[in-house]
Amino acid sequence: MTVSNYNRGLVPMIEAVPALMKNIPIWAHIINWMFFSNVTIIFNKWLIDTAGFTIILTCWHLVYATIATQILARTTSLLDSRRNFPITGRLYLRTILPIGLLYSGSLICSNVVYLYLSVPFIQMLKAASPVAVLFASWSWGVAEPNLSKFINVLVIVLGVAISSFGEISFSWTGFFFQIGGTSFEAVRVVMIQVMLSGEGLNMDPLVSLYYYAPVCAIMNFLIAVFTELPNFKWEDAVNTGFGMLFLNASIALFLNVASVFLIGKTSGLVMTLTGIFKSILLVVVSVLIWSTKITLLQTLGYAIALGGLTYYSLGYDQLASLGTATLAWIMVGFSTLVAVIVVLELTMSEKGRKIMSSPSWQAGQGSH
Repeated sequence: MTVSNYNRGLVPMIEAVPALMKNIPIWAHIINWMFFSNVTIIFNKWLIDTAGFTIILTCWHLVYATIATQILARTTSLLDSRRNFPITGRLYLRTILPIGLLYSGSLICSNVVYLYLSVPFIQMLKAASPVAVLFASWSWGVAEPNLSKFINVLVIVLGVAISSFGEISFSWTGFFFQIGGTSFEAVRVVMIQVMLSGEGLNMDPLVSLYYYAPVCAIMNFLIAVFTELPNFKWEDAVNTGFGMLFLNASIALFLNVASVFLIGKTSGLVMTLTGIFKSILLVVVSVLIWSTKITLLQTLGYAIALGGLTYYSLGYDQLASLGTATLAWIMVGFSTLVAVIVVLELTMSEKGRKIMSSPSWQAGQGSH
């Protein structure tokens, strides 16, 4: 991949990046995507807790993404595939604009929810995303209702319900924001399938960001005018640090670039399994960072939801063809999650410390 002719010599350092990425092994792309995905979520949570504004932060991400994708389009070949999309005024109004508005709603809800719920619990609720996509697909007539899929969906919903029941700091406001974000995203995914696929178009994440970021930035700004801007203080941004804000937006952009290379290097199967493992890893890391209390009931519910999600995404035939090795790794992930939660519950919670300091526990330890 080389820089297009009319930009030759403008940014030679950037020109070498795509060629260099071709030589990177698949496992490195997977780790790269997992790293930027989880760091983006954790970084956003920290900024929201520090600065206290969410929609403005999302708006800043989108303004940054708009500027960055415009620069990348003119100096690299990363967005050359956009030339395959003859975007007319009619196509823009029928596809890009409505999908962009839904994307904006998804981003706003997905960021505001961090004010009310913990990162681990949000990840547990996100396990129900395929359920929303399936129902949206049935509503739009994209997919035919199927009994086996419906039963599979009930298993995922059951797992999420158990996780919600076991949540210590449950918030209905946060719960509905997460449901709203999931619903916006589900309808957006279905609209992409219906509208863009109907036009014979297929965008990668970076090209999608190129087209949707300006729409979302304007939409988020208009919402911020009536919600957060009246109470916004410039000192909040100063205290947060402009360098941190720039770094945060850069990492969010790097995540989209990492997604493009991962999609090009792997299959949907690898993406699914990687996403499930990434979700488990994020829960564990979040618990370690914020000392969030997670009950064993939540862990059980999350394991049920992820098990149903794995089956839903891959199906019996594909799971069977994977062999015992992959299934063993999935079980290792679940077991690791349970083990970490048990250890943290014993060492960090007041109840756990009482158990470990009890005479019976000390006597049992001394007998070994």
